[in-house]
Amino acid sequence: MTKLLAVFSLLLWAPLALALSPYFYGDKVAAGEVPAVQDAVQAKLAKYGFKVVGKHNPPGLPGYGVVIVTDDALLAAIRRLGGANIVGAPIRVGVKSDGTVSYMNLEYWERAYFRKQFPQAERVVRATQNKLAKALGAGKPFGGTVDKQDLPGYQYMFGMEGFDSDKNVVMENLSFADAVKTIQDNLARGVGKTTKVYEIIMPDKKIAVFGVALNDPKEGEAWWVKNVGADSIAALPYEIYVVNNKASHLFARFRIALGWPNVGMGQFMRIVEAPGVIRDTLTVVAGGAP
Repeated sequence: MTKLLAVFSLLLWAPLALALSPYFYGDKVAAGEVPAVQDAVQAKLAKYGFKVVGKHNPPGLPGYGVVIVTDDALLAAIRRLGGANIVGAPIRVGVKSDGTVSYMNLEYWERAYFRKQFPQAERVVRATQNKLAKALGAGKPFGGTVDKQDLPGYQYMFGMEGFDSDKNVVMENLSFADAVKTIQDNLARGVGKTTKVYEIIMPDKKIAVFGVALNDPKEGEAWWVKNVGADSIAALPYEIYVVNNKASHLFARFRIALGWPNVGMGQFMRIVEAPGVIRDTLTVVAGGAP
């Protein structure tokens, strides 16, 4: 009887084991102003070798912040993979002023980003995830679920954009160096009411990714994040990436849905303008016309 119950239990849990959530909760830290909470999280991450490349305090979302770090082993794996896989380089950790800490489930995100190449980096991804759990605490997963086998070709609904959508490209430049400099200069000037949160550049591979704060008080990230749920703050910031001479972003019907898979169509309909606004903003950042 005991064996039968064990088998039955495994059968019940088997479907759940195939599903992944985008985030984990970490151990809470002392409550305080967001910068102080970010500093406490940064100190934990530094003990395990993570390097901070940026911090994000989204305007219009008081009480929330993000710390963005990199891991050397994960960066080395991405260097080997090359191409658009660069979007998987930043590791995002969310914080709240009440001391709540959350962080990316790397397996979830990298399965969606690396796609068929994920097996080549799986060991590194799992090792990096284990380091994150040790640094921040291995709390409960949250934010919805997506089946593992669906992540490499993820679409919110049939016919919607995926990771490799043609709509991702926002600008084609003369060279990789030209594309990178244009984005750097425009972010420094605050074009489109944006600022740079981080940059990760691999010039030898001609790939780069930039975290972009979308600061417009009416059309920036705060209004749509409030509609889909600010507790998934570790989805921010949005990114623009460069492969060879093309600057691209992940179209929002893919990128937002991936970060908020538990959000229903009714909520998404409230932010129906967000994909176009984000694309227009990042097009200007890349040196194009919206």
